[in-house]
Amino acid sequence: MSRNWLEVLTMAEKYEILPVPTRILTVHDNIVDAIKEFGGSMIGPRDVVCVAESVVAITQNRAIRPETLKIGFAAKVFSQLFPGYGSISNWSAMQSLINEEGTLRITFAVVAGFFMKLIGKAGWFYRLGGEQARLVDDITGTMPPYDKHIVLGPKHASKVAESIKRGLGCFGAAVADVNDLKRSCVLGATKGVDPLLWKRYLIDNPFGQRQPEDSYLHHQGLHPLMDSPRFGGGFVFTRPLSFDSAHFVRQIKRER
Repeated sequence: MSRNWLEVLTMAEKYEILPVPTRILTVHDNIVDAIKEFGGSMIGPRDVVCVAESVVAITQNRAIRPETLKIGFAAKVFSQLFPGYGSISNWSAMQSLINEEGTLRITFAVVAGFFMKLIGKAGWFYRLGGEQARLVDDITGTMPPYDKHIVLGPKHASKVAESIKRGLGCFGAAVADVNDLKRSCVLGATKGVDPLLWKRYLIDNPFGQRQPEDSYLHHQGLHPLMDSPRFGGGFVFTRPLSFDSAHFVRQIKRER
C-alpha cells in the first residue's frame, strides 16, 4: 500500500495519518489481532492507533438484523418524530435503541426533548437518551454486508483502546465516531491521548466514509469502509513527523 498521508498542522507540528485497509471484519474477529494482522508491522512505539467505532461494535456482535427485532408501539410512534435522514427515524433503529436504553428512559428523553425544542433548545433527546442515542447506525449506515444491519455503538470504548495499546505496544489508542459531515467524537482513549485534540485530527474522516472519488485512497482503488468486497477497514494510525509524541502531549497539557 502506498503511504498516502494527510498532514495535520497543530501548533506548528506535523502528523501523518495513515489509513490501513483490511478485509471485512466480523464478530469472529478480535480487533487487536486484526490491527496486528494488517498494520502491526507499520505501527511503532510513537504512534497512536485510532479505530472506527462501528468496526469495534461489529467485532463485539453489536450488529443486528432488522428482521430479528420485535417492533413495539413506542418505536413506531417515536421514530416518526425524527427527520427522515436520521438513523432513529427507522422503526428498527428506534427499537434497537429502546432495547439498549429502556422504554422509560427513551420516553422521558422524547418528551423532555420535545419541550426543550419548543423553547429553542435542540439536541436534548440525544443528551437524555443515553450514549446509544448518538451512536446507533441505521441500515446503509456502514460498510457492506453490514449495510443491512442496525449497528449499535461499541461497549467499553476506553477498555478497547487500552487493549489495543497493550497489544500493539504503541504510544496510545482511541476509538472514534467520525462521519463525512465534519463531525467527530472520541468515545474512548488511553492515557496521554487527548480526546479533544484527536477529535480535531480526525475531522476530515480519514476512515474513508465518503464517496470513492473524494477519498485520498482512491488512487490505489482501495476504499476502506465502502464499496469493495475485498477490503474492510476502520482504523488509521498517526505518527509525528519530527518530534517525540510523549513530549508533545506533555507540552500541550502545559500550554493549556
